[in-house]
Amino acid sequence: MVMPYDKNNVFAKIIRNEIPSKKVYEDDYVLAFHDIAQAAPVHIIVIPKGEYISFDDFTHDAGVDEIANFWKKVRAIAHEQGADKGGYRIITNHGKHASQSVPHFHVHIIGGRALGALLPGDIVDR
Repeated sequence: MVMPYDKNNVFAKIIRNEIPSKKVYEDDYVLAFHDIAQAAPVHIIVIPKGEYISFDDFTHDAGVDEIANFWKKVRAIAHEQGADKGGYRIITNHGKHASQSVPHFHVHIIGGRALGALLPGDIVDR
């Protein structure tokens, strides 16, 4: 069962400027800002401004142009922040088993240092 979108989640409040954020990009459809719990020198959260709960919801309900625009903006933001220089990771979580903490679709752009294995036991390319 899909839960209804929570208009009072923290990212919805950030979109409405009810909660401050350190923005790095904004247009009519996309907002990007620094994560308050930086995991690396570059740690940016990118969100669509539409009411999408998760990646699954976004890719099911958003139009093709909105989806394509979102991912093009993610790439542009990663480059503008310099994350492309040594490599970066894009992370999104879907649902409680994946530890999705905010019920608004978002991606983390993480980079600026060697990130190591994604999961315990992963082999890291050298």
